[in-house]
Amino acid sequence: MVTGPSSGIGKATAIEMARRGYHIVAAGRSEERTMQVIDVIRQDGGSAEFLHLDLASLESSAHAAMAFVDSGRDLDVLINNAGVGTVWGATEDGFEIHFGVNHLGHFMLTHQLGASFRPGARIVVVSSEAHRRAQGIDFDKVRKRTGPFDVLAAYGVSKLANILFARRLAALQPQWRTYSLHPGMADTNIFPAMLRPFLGELTPADEAAQTSVWCASSPELADQTGRYYSDMRAREPSSAAQDDELAAELWLRSEEWCGISSDATDH
Repeated sequence: MVTGPSSGIGKATAIEMARRGYHIVAAGRSEERTMQVIDVIRQDGGSAEFLHLDLASLESSAHAAMAFVDSGRDLDVLINNAGVGTVWGATEDGFEIHFGVNHLGHFMLTHQLGASFRPGARIVVVSSEAHRRAQGIDFDKVRKRTGPFDVLAAYGVSKLANILFARRLAALQPQWRTYSLHPGMADTNIFPAMLRPFLGELTPADEAAQTSVWCASSPELADQTGRYYSDMRAREPSSAAQDDELAAELWLRSEEWCGISSDATDH
């Protein structure tokens, strides 16, 4: 399953994973746009299906997961790829949109998919080096945006949350394999046109997808979990991203906001 498969890194990831023999569950908001990618996969000899998912809605995230669980199939790989960057707004549930989409929607999706994961299943979380901008998480601010607002800082907080989520999931569910990663400064539409002249040389999406695909499929990572990667190598994330107390607090607050009990984390 790949979230955000209709364009950019998600599209490139879905196509490459299909080429490697995986059946792709393409989870996104727009069926029309996602079907265009599914058609490419099928024309290339692969197989794929559409799953409606709006990560800005916790209800949609839960429903998407349960639709897959109810199909009775096992899930080998989940690639939490979708994200928003440098936008203003809030999710359907009232969370700051970067935190709500990039972290909390994926938290809900991953939790609800738990019953479908095989032992050794891989959960790949696409983060960013932008996580280094965040020294911590203001839990009041992500719950309800207040005061002066810095969209780049908010994006950094959401990317920090991605790494902390993967780290905590690895500790709680060692029977799975969890990875977070930086894909590079990719040539995608996550950043608005007005910022692109300031971003320097951008990496084509198919190259930026390589670390996601590597984490999702490489045999050499089969016995590793909870680490952070870039350019298909393990990297040291920021000190905040290695804060196990912060990871635990983020996990507990995310459970509360998603309406999940602690006991329900054990599948």
